[in-house]
Amino acid sequence: MTRGFNSIHNRLFLLFTTSMLVLVVLVSVLYYQRTTQIIHSKISDLAQKNISQTVGLFDLLLQGYDSVTKSLNSNYEMLRLIQDRDTNPDLAASIFNERTITNILGAIYYSRDDIIGIHVITNAGKNYNYERGFDSVINTNYSSATWYQKLQDSSGEMVWLGLVEGSVINQFQRAPLFVFGRKLYDLTDHRVIGVMLIETNPQPILAALSNVTISPNSRVYIVDRENHMIATTAEDKKTVPSFSGLPRPVENEIIIDDRTDQLIVAAKAKMSDWTVFGLTPKGDINAEVVKTREYLYVVVVVLIILSTALASLISRNIASPLKLLIREMKQVEMGNFKGSVTVRSFEEINSLVSSFNRMVNRMDELIERITLASMSEKNAELQALQSQVNPHFLYNTLDMIYWMLDERENDRLGRVILALSHMFRYSSDWQEASKTTLQQELDQMRHYMTIIENRLEGRVRTEIDINPEWMDVVLPKMTLQPIIENAVKYGLEPLREPGVLRVFAQVQEQELHIVISDNGVGIEEELLRQMQDRLIEDALMIGDPYTYKAGNTIGDLAPIEGSKTTRRGIGLTNVHRRIVLLFGEAYGLRIQSKQEVGTTVIIAMPLPRKGV
Repeated sequence: MTRGFNSIHNRLFLLFTTSMLVLVVLVSVLYYQRTTQIIHSKISDLAQKNISQTVGLFDLLLQGYDSVTKSLNSNYEMLRLIQDRDTNPDLAASIFNERTITNILGAIYYSRDDIIGIHVITNAGKNYNYERGFDSVINTNYSSATWYQKLQDSSGEMVWLGLVEGSVINQFQRAPLFVFGRKLYDLTDHRVIGVMLIETNPQPILAALSNVTISPNSRVYIVDRENHMIATTAEDKKTVPSFSGLPRPVENEIIIDDRTDQLIVAAKAKMSDWTVFGLTPKGDINAEVVKTREYLYVVVVVLIILSTALASLISRNIASPLKLLIREMKQVEMGNFKGSVTVRSFEEINSLVSSFNRMVNRMDELIERITLASMSEKNAELQALQSQVNPHFLYNTLDMIYWMLDERENDRLGRVILALSHMFRYSSDWQEASKTTLQQELDQMRHYMTIIENRLEGRVRTEIDINPEWMDVVLPKMTLQPIIENAVKYGLEPLREPGVLRVFAQVQEQELHIVISDNGVGIEEELLRQMQDRLIEDALMIGDPYTYKAGNTIGDLAPIEGSKTTRRGIGLTNVHRRIVLLFGEAYGLRIQSKQEVGTTVIIAMPLPRKGV
């Protein structure tokens, strides 16, 4: 128990450590899962909020650009001058009209900081431009350009041409531009008189798109209905992902998709048929989770170390007192009963140690008592051997008297002598210890009653009613004779009329009762109480001898007061003690008596087991 895995220290250490580790791992896993869910939920909410704000900013920019085109399309003076210059052959008037138109475009140009250039192309082939540097060179093949065809094919709505690398009309403008335009109409007859093209700084658009990014590796794309990229924040514009399989939201809807290896958020702009996609790698999203996991690893390691130290301390505190107790038990096993264990530990262990110390002290006392009893037993055995000479001489003498009386035909006195011989032989034969059977006790009782009936000359009659099944019941030797002697001497002899002595057996409350009753003079009430108290006291003393001092032994108990009743008390007490010693303190003699009615003595014994 003190070595290897089976030691209480190692088992307690393993139990505490395992319990703490399981608890730490369980709490860590639950904490990690919950933290991951919270982080992903916050990132999803952040992405949704960002793209919603981005689409709102984008719509505001497009509304502003739409207002610029509408202000040009609704400028009656500019439209009138354009028509007049197209139809008036006067060169001076044409130059004046062109300068006025340019001034109108300049006013629009300076109304916003992000406009790079404004271009108006009439159906008559006239070009009006206002842009930075005034060094533009108009591409003369614009009529075959894609952007021009889109403007011509439109029905007057805004045409968003998107983000382009360099101007679509100015050969010297190489910077990225955001381009859009629409047709020009005559306000009088709604006739198309040309197209307008406006090029703006793309930074407001790109700045709005960058708001969607939630990590350094996030990429944002604006895609039209045909999955053509309009603008992007990605540096590598040649590597464009496929947008055909991505979810497309409807108006006022935001889609969040995290089923792939990246988080995809999508929203649709109100001012155009464009969709804004935000793509963020899952690795960037999990970066916060990785940091949390690394922190959790450190915490788990620290908790494991603390748990191990705590388990070692607790198991040592529990095992150390038990080791001291085991060491002292080995001393007791070797025969040393003088030691004691002194510990200060848990209440249960302290109680165990106290019980052990008391047990050792009682064992020491019992050993001393057994030693004294053994010595007394040897002395008694020697005395018994010495006293065996006289009984044999007495047996032979009684037999000789019996035969002498038989020769003289004195049968009555011979029966008495013969009964007395049997009684002496029975009472002095202790070779089979102190136990006998009910049958032998009844035989001994009949011998005794033979003497009594002859002495009292018919004044006492005996009735015996015992079921044969109880004849083999074991009981202490010389149990019935002292009780019957008391009944005859103190109950029946004082009667002036013939008495009856009844002996019978009955079963009551799982006990076998052998009842001896007489119809004698009975016992005085005070004397009966003293006798009953004596029987109870003897049973308690035998059941718990430690409550009595060493000097208060059985032989030291005071006899019942009164010379005539002293022998009666001693005889019944002797029988009662032997029954209690043989069967236990729950059994013994029980006395009931009433003056002028009679006395009943019950011998209570356990029922014999079947087959025994």
